[in-house]
Amino acid sequence: MSALTAEDRGMLAALKAFGVNMLWHPALSIETGHEALEIFEDVKTGRTELDALCIEGSVLRGPGGTGKFQMLSGTDRSMADWITDLCARARYVVAVGTCSAFGGLPMAGGNLTDACGLQYEGDDAGGLLGRDFKSKGGLPVINIAGCAPHPDWITETLGLLATVRLNAEQLDTFGRPRFFANHLAHHGCSRNEYYEFKASATQFSHLGCLMENLGCKATQAAGDCNLRSWNGSMGSCPDAGFPCVACTSPGFETPSDAFQETAKRAGIPIGLPVDMPKAWFIALAALSKSATPQRVQSNAQSDHVVIPPARDGDDT
Repeated sequence: MSALTAEDRGMLAALKAFGVNMLWHPALSIETGHEALEIFEDVKTGRTELDALCIEGSVLRGPGGTGKFQMLSGTDRSMADWITDLCARARYVVAVGTCSAFGGLPMAGGNLTDACGLQYEGDDAGGLLGRDFKSKGGLPVINIAGCAPHPDWITETLGLLATVRLNAEQLDTFGRPRFFANHLAHHGCSRNEYYEFKASATQFSHLGCLMENLGCKATQAAGDCNLRSWNGSMGSCPDAGFPCVACTSPGFETPSDAFQETAKRAGIPIGLPVDMPKAWFIALAALSKSATPQRVQSNAQSDHVVIPPARDGDDT
């Protein structure tokens, strides 16, 4: 669903601009049944060249390593077996979404299906293909993490691969392309003025920062979510009034504290901004709160701007 909103012209047209021809997609292609299986067989046997294999969703290895929880219709083989065979043929392997990258939501709880990502199981390297896997192009699995990932992350990654401009140095330690993973979701957030003054929302309709009370992890989460538009307009999670849950990170599905709540110790959030020492955070938070303008404080706990910005001498 995310990919369908890629670019103004749509994902397929955007990919064609890079010379990318989509062989098959379960929702977007007209081939079904035996026609789709013929495409798989042609790739498996080498009759059809496969430049990039994109996988969505976790791989279910259960029960007992048989993969029978997730069989490919029309065959007697598991999806895990098919993926392994096709990965051996692909020049590049791309995990689209956090589930195929790290295991994601199906891994939450007891993980009865033995779900995993392609090359990670949570933040542990391994997964279905093993920590040492590299595709024919010499790269590990490229993890376009996110639940859901931004559509442009998908098209830009495939465009970089098609033009041979993505190498190992441009992937971070979790195999995520650095063009988005070198940013934090916090960067460009429309609530940053409230964050700077630690003027916090106490309920979801409020305009204030969502970090202190409502569990926002944007200061810890990889992604340029607030630096690019979604669906043709701004539309990140904090813009919509919902806290960032760090969905691009392995293990986001099983946080140490409840979603939409900020775990604290002695009144200080446990999850602090990346690279921020606790002592510095406490000192800066205290200083910021002491300097918070009344305008910012009032607007932070309202669902609309109560006091607009004003220059000295304005009688607003």
